[in-house]
Amino acid sequence: MSKPLENITVLDLTRVLAGPFATMMLADMGAEVIKIEEPTAGDDTRRWGPPFAKGESAYYLSVNRNKKSLTVNLKQPEGVAILRGLAEAADVLVENFRPGALASLGLGYEELRRSNPRLVYCSISGFGQSGPDCHRPGYDLVIQGEGGVMSLTGLPEGPPTKVGISFADLVAGLYAVQGILLALRVAEQTGAGQRVDVSLLDCQVALLTFQAQSYFMTGINPTRLGNDHPMITPYETFATADGFLNIAVGNESQWQRFCAAIGRNDLANDARFSSVRLRVENRCHLKPLLVSAIQQRTTGEWLALLAKAEIVCGPVRTVEEVLREPQVVARDMVAQFDHPSIGRTNVCGIPIKLSRTPGEVRSAPPLLGEHSEEVLVRELEMSREEIRRLRQSGAI
Repeated sequence: MSKPLENITVLDLTRVLAGPFATMMLADMGAEVIKIEEPTAGDDTRRWGPPFAKGESAYYLSVNRNKKSLTVNLKQPEGVAILRGLAEAADVLVENFRPGALASLGLGYEELRRSNPRLVYCSISGFGQSGPDCHRPGYDLVIQGEGGVMSLTGLPEGPPTKVGISFADLVAGLYAVQGILLALRVAEQTGAGQRVDVSLLDCQVALLTFQAQSYFMTGINPTRLGNDHPMITPYETFATADGFLNIAVGNESQWQRFCAAIGRNDLANDARFSSVRLRVENRCHLKPLLVSAIQQRTTGEWLALLAKAEIVCGPVRTVEEVLREPQVVARDMVAQFDHPSIGRTNVCGIPIKLSRTPGEVRSAPPLLGEHSEEVLVRELEMSREEIRRLRQSGAI
């Protein structure tokens, strides 16, 4: 079976995480992704670490598989000409330069669509292509703070805390893929491409969902609750005799079964805790009672008891434990590729499972400029002599 995005060519002018994560997802589903890199150093993340393996950065390897690397110096006219030539035949271009930077080189959407009306041109930036802050740079940490996520994360008595992964970048990458696929669908129907404008800040605001709606309705600013949920309890993390356990009780039937499972039927009959609303309002009275009960048994013992009672729960695992978990392995979420420098290497798998046209981890993240000659010969029909001259001039 062919892949869903086979015959789709993507020019990837992104660096670091949000853009490379998006283009990797396109590549996993069969798109031909040509990663455009600066000739002397390439993607910033090639140098981010430790850890490194034979000079290869774990960060870079995590989001650049299934791509081809072409080095192009956009500070030289020959480099700009190469990119314009590639864009004439491409289906998608993804970039995360500061707004206006590519347009100043004659590589903006308005310029490129004149020669390729079907082009889907996706721009990922910190604050978007419009608005008073559009020219500000935006890294993940800054956006988590400005987008409200940090104000909601952490213990009530502690400082605002970022999410343990690059949450703003990764979410923006997911939204970018959605936007690109929507625009490709329209291009198929109408023959016209369009600009896809994805802002890290916009994506964080969209994810505020019920916290934002709570503020809209009450005027009360949501605050940090640690692992507690603002609208449900118990829906939080408890210390057990040997670790930590997440327990989620979302309705009255579950509450009754939960109380029986932990040997506290008295709580099920306590008027203070007789509804979701009352349990939240009386959280300060309920939580110490639950903490005392849960810490009496091990995580394994509680998992067995609560599973029997059909209560949703699960252990708090380390990254190592997650990547060794049988369910994760059975779902092919640990994949492998063969890298020319470091050999057989594990990588996170593809989370979208398609029954007829599944994605595939086909190739390792490319070495810097590994496919420059291949791409220029195939896409622009350049001769070996032309390529040699461009190398000598520093254009590639």
